[in-house]
Amino acid sequence: MTEEFILDHRSKSYPLEAAPCRGAEIGRKGWNVLADDLSYPLAVIRRSALAHNIAWMQAYAHRKGVTLAPHGKTTMSPELFAQQLAGGAWGLTFATIYQLSVGVEAGARRAIIANQVMCDADLDGLDMLLAGHNDLRVWFLVDSLAQLALIEDWARRRECKRCFDVLIEIGIPGQRTGCRTLDEALDLAAAISRSTVVQLGGIECYEGGLARCDSEHDAREVTALVGRVLEVARSCDAGNYFCDDTVMLTAGGSAVFDLVVPLLRAQGLSRPVQGVLRSGCYITHDNGNYARFLAQVEKREGLDESLRAALEVWAMVQSVPEPGLALLTCGRRDISYDLEMPIPVCHAPRGDRSAVDVPAGWTISALNDQHAYLRFDPTGPVPQVGDRVALGISHPCTTFDKWRWLALVEDDWAVTGAISTRF
Repeated sequence: MTEEFILDHRSKSYPLEAAPCRGAEIGRKGWNVLADDLSYPLAVIRRSALAHNIAWMQAYAHRKGVTLAPHGKTTMSPELFAQQLAGGAWGLTFATIYQLSVGVEAGARRAIIANQVMCDADLDGLDMLLAGHNDLRVWFLVDSLAQLALIEDWARRRECKRCFDVLIEIGIPGQRTGCRTLDEALDLAAAISRSTVVQLGGIECYEGGLARCDSEHDAREVTALVGRVLEVARSCDAGNYFCDDTVMLTAGGSAVFDLVVPLLRAQGLSRPVQGVLRSGCYITHDNGNYARFLAQVEKREGLDESLRAALEVWAMVQSVPEPGLALLTCGRRDISYDLEMPIPVCHAPRGDRSAVDVPAGWTISALNDQHAYLRFDPTGPVPQVGDRVALGISHPCTTFDKWRWLALVEDDWAVTGAISTRF
C-alpha cells in the first residue's frame, strides 16, 4: 500500500502557519471551507457524492453482468484507487507504465494499459513490476506488426523470457490508435500466436470519440463499432488465437458506456467472455460535459437517478471592478478549461457558513492563470468582495492534475479528510 502523505506549507491551499499533518488526520483540525480556514482556491470532493458514485457504478456493472476496471488517469489518486478496489472493482486501467506503478502501489493486481507499450524503458518497467508481484497480471494494447516487432526486439536484446499479455485494439478511421480493418487485426492476431513474447488475451476498443450527445447518432455509431469488434473477436476465436479459457472484451469511456454493454456480454464464442468496462470520470462526475451525456444514458436506461457531481473548486470574489463583472481567485492553474469554462454552482456570502445555488445567469466567461471572470446581471443579485463561489467543472481529469491534494468534505463543507494525487 502507498505511504501516507503529509500536508504542510508546500501543499497549495494548506494554511502556511498550520502544523503539518497526515492526510488522514486533517479532519482533526476542525476546519470548514466556509469558515475560510484554508486558502482559496481550494479543490474539494464531497464525500457523500463520492461514495454514492463508487457504489452506483459498481452496482451498474454488476447488474449488467460485466466487471469494472476504472481508468486511473482521471484522478491518479492512490487513496481513490484503494476505495474503488475496496468497492468491488475487478481491476484498474491506466495509460502509462508510470500510472500502472502507482496503481500497483495502491493494491491493484489486475490492470489494463489502454495504450500501446513499446519503449525499452516501459517494457523494462513492466517486466520489473511483474517480477516483483507474482499475483499481478497486466494486459496492454497492440495494433500493428511494427509494434510487435519492437517488443520482440526488446526481448531479444534483453534476453528476456517474459510473455506479456496483450489485447488487440480496434480503432476508428480518422481517430486514435487501433487496427482499422478486419484483415489487419487478423494478420496481427496470427503473428501474436506465433510469438513467444506476447499472448493474446482479447480485443479492446474505445467508443468515446464517436459520441456527440445525440442518442440516435451515438447508438448507431457505437453499435456499428461493437459489430466490428465482435467480428474480429469471432474470427480470432475461430483461428484459436486466444490464450486463456476466457476472452477479454473491453471498452467503455465515461460518456456512452451503456452502449458498449452488448459487446461486453457477447455470446457465440467458443469460450466465456470477460467483459470489462473502463469508465473513469464517473468517480466524481461533473457539472458539464459528462452531466449532459449522462442525461442521455438515464433516458436510454430508464433511470431515475445516477451519478452526482462530487468535485468543485471554491474561490473568493476578490474584485467587482465594474457592473456585471466579478473576478474570482481561481484560474487556469486550478481548474478544468479544456472542454468548457467552469460552471458556478454555489454562492456563500462573506461570513456565512452555508451556501445556496448561484443566481440564474452567473457564468464564467474567461480564465487567466489566476483569475476567473464571473459575469452576472447587474440588476440582479450582485456578488460582493469576500464572498465565496463554488465552481463546478466539465471533465474532471484536467482539474485533478492541477492539484497534489484535494480536501474531502461533508455536505456542510466541514473538512474531514484528504486525498493525494500522483501526476
